[in-house]
Amino acid sequence: MSRKQRTLKSAVEFSGIGLHSGRTIRGRMLPAAPGAGVEFVRTDLPDAPSIPANIRYHNLKERRTRLQRGAAEVDTVEHLLAVCQGLHIDNLVVELDGSELPGLDGSAQQFVELVQRAGITEQDAQAKQLVLDQPIYVRANGATLVALPSEKPGLSIQYVASFQEPGVEGGSFQLELGEENFLKEIAPARTFCLASEVEMLQKAGLGKGATRENTVVLGDPASVMRMPGEPVRHKVLDLLGDLYLLGADLSAHIIATRSGHATNAELVRRLFDVMQAQETGGLLRRESGLEVREILRLLPHRYPFLLLDRVIEIDGYKRAVAIKNVTINEPFFQGHFPSAPLMPGVLQLEAMAQLAGVLLLRKMENSGKLAVLWSIDKVRLRGAVTPGDQLRIEVETIRDKEQTAQVRAIGTVAGKTVCEATLMFTLVDA
Repeated sequence: MSRKQRTLKSAVEFSGIGLHSGRTIRGRMLPAAPGAGVEFVRTDLPDAPSIPANIRYHNLKERRTRLQRGAAEVDTVEHLLAVCQGLHIDNLVVELDGSELPGLDGSAQQFVELVQRAGITEQDAQAKQLVLDQPIYVRANGATLVALPSEKPGLSIQYVASFQEPGVEGGSFQLELGEENFLKEIAPARTFCLASEVEMLQKAGLGKGATRENTVVLGDPASVMRMPGEPVRHKVLDLLGDLYLLGADLSAHIIATRSGHATNAELVRRLFDVMQAQETGGLLRRESGLEVREILRLLPHRYPFLLLDRVIEIDGYKRAVAIKNVTINEPFFQGHFPSAPLMPGVLQLEAMAQLAGVLLLRKMENSGKLAVLWSIDKVRLRGAVTPGDQLRIEVETIRDKEQTAQVRAIGTVAGKTVCEATLMFTLVDA
């Protein structure tokens, strides 16, 4: 069930108190280019570092979803990401002057209203999709989470909750994800805690911004629910937000029992592995990628020195993934250990550098320039690359300032790291 990518029509500002930090946070949401994904930008830190909403940057933290890139981090992103999931927002910049998203009313409702105020627009690029073709199972600490292939397109969820609190009943909820169902059944559900947990959470320094208005306290007679089964609905909201870290629409049926952020993240990691396997196996079509003719328009390299076969994924100007199919017909195998052919490590580095060049030269301000490799650091050659292998290369921009850029690169074969390095480039006129 393919669809176009979407972003906001205009920027919108917001402010509020962090549920855990208790600090006032101001921010705004802005439109982003096709393929950029959702990025959180810490405007209060030097150089305003960005943190992509992707499972690669997930950092496990109690009772919330944290993303971290280097020293920059952002907490409690799950409610906004659930809105991006429910309303199909693919590309978005979220600027924040602190380390936690505001809790607002404790649900996703006010984030929905912000998105509706800004408006949504379609973009000229296809959204990524993972159609699950095998069961994925996670179990830990009494929680279970199963993702199953589904006969119907799209995402459906069945959640069963149980609470260890006298007089507090559990419940179950089923959802077939769609915009209308999300807005009506899930978005208004507020976060919650058990009455027996309140003192413990306060001692741990959590919930400093929690109030009776934004948090349901189960087991407290003074706490009034906004809708039937509000706690289990909120567990579905959290799960939807965590699933957004996959970076693709998921077509599957999910059955969850007492699952929380930790098991949610583990499921997403396993789904991400499946998606990568489908990518490199040629099973997952990436409209945001580049075929070899498009690569040739960006790079000056030609046979026999072009070492990329296809760019299969590009996330804005921050990250790219490419594949190199290694065959015995490679010209370098004629003279490099012909009786025991190995792809030279220096050519693995060159393939990384070429992909970094593709990423850097896509920017309009770099049009007509060359990305010249200036230095190489932290090089590790960890495994042999031989004929018949498919080398998967991933690069990520660490720093991009004026005429220089620093890129981290890693190469894998069949999921195992074979090479990695940090590359520095200078951009010069062609």
